[in-house]
Amino acid sequence: MNSQNVFAALMEPLQRAVAEEGYTTPTPIQQQAIPHLLQGRDLLGCAQTGTGKTAAFTLPLLQEMTQTKNPTHPGRPRALILTPTRELAAQIGDSIRTYGRHVKVRHTVIFGGVGQHPQVQALRRGLDVVVATPGRLLDLMQQGHIHLDRIELFVLDEADRMLDMGFIPSVRKVVARLPKKRHSLFFSATMPPVVADLARQLLHNPVQITIDPGKPTVERVVQKLMFVDKENKDALLIDLIAGHNMDKVLIFTRTKRGADRVVRKLHDAGIVASAIHGNKSQTARTSALYGFKIGKVRALVATDIAARGLDVDGITHVVNYELPEEPETYIHRIGRTARAGADGDAVAFCAARERESLRLIERLIRKSIPVDRSHRYHSEKACHATGAAARPEPKSGRQRPFGHDRHKRHQGHGAPGPRHHRQG
Repeated sequence: MNSQNVFAALMEPLQRAVAEEGYTTPTPIQQQAIPHLLQGRDLLGCAQTGTGKTAAFTLPLLQEMTQTKNPTHPGRPRALILTPTRELAAQIGDSIRTYGRHVKVRHTVIFGGVGQHPQVQALRRGLDVVVATPGRLLDLMQQGHIHLDRIELFVLDEADRMLDMGFIPSVRKVVARLPKKRHSLFFSATMPPVVADLARQLLHNPVQITIDPGKPTVERVVQKLMFVDKENKDALLIDLIAGHNMDKVLIFTRTKRGADRVVRKLHDAGIVASAIHGNKSQTARTSALYGFKIGKVRALVATDIAARGLDVDGITHVVNYELPEEPETYIHRIGRTARAGADGDAVAFCAARERESLRLIERLIRKSIPVDRSHRYHSEKACHATGAAARPEPKSGRQRPFGHDRHKRHQGHGAPGPRHHRQG
């Protein structure tokens, strides 16, 4: 089946949503998986995050939920997507919302670290799809708020990461409550023996798809690290864009408020910029992306979730205005400028309190990012920060970054993740 026919096999409302996101050509996993999933086949996919696998299963899921039209019941969803972290759960929820905007499929995302009341209320209203992390899902099952006896489609995402985080026993408890007759999808970047055994138990005569990650993104990107005090980041960013031929630069911030603030600073300096994040309307987001694609907008400032699936050719530079909380996110960010095998340039700003985040990133990519000391805002303080001065400032209440727990009692079951991103 050629690439055009893969999206053409989707129902018209889903095709429209895909087109509105600017996609015309599916990724390899989408091209291979979607036809089989539309036929109801179980699937075993070995693919890395960032290959387009989320859309590869959310699009067929939305079509299946829409076409079967089975009624929903309070606390009894029709589809369950199980994922190891709340960040991934939120991204999958965003994908369902994006591609499902023209169909009537109700969904919610449940995870620990936040109050459960809104999640319980959503379940009581009756849902087609639930995206969940293992801990909070088991909590709500034990409390009787959710039952899995009507699950028609089950997706287990990032199974090897479930193993790394100690969630496999929790996954087995969830699976034990699923109906025997169901459509099952299983994704894992690697296939250690425990994960392979779990796949054999879950799947019936599955189609097996393996996507070769090819040359790692980090090897195709020219990376540069700039130590800078927090209060000088705006000035450094303006210097870089204005003086280094950054014609199409993608800038990442941690927060929506931060993205808007950076756009204002760039505008004040005469640099045409736009922001995309969760508080922007679809019309505003589409307009910003179009302006960026045609070169009218020079700098696009984005949060990580808003940039999920962003497909723009010719991005010359990626700037990590703030380092991400999860080191894996750094790889996803810099990969935006190394599309289709092309090389790219990525710059990371690091203030003193981001030093610990930098250490985790460099440990993940197994190399030290070359330091550029030539800029006028170089900070020796940031370069040599250690101990408490190298860790993010504690945040409280509504201002804490998405994904950080405030109270351990919300963490639910399973082993906690590393100190920098406990999971629910």
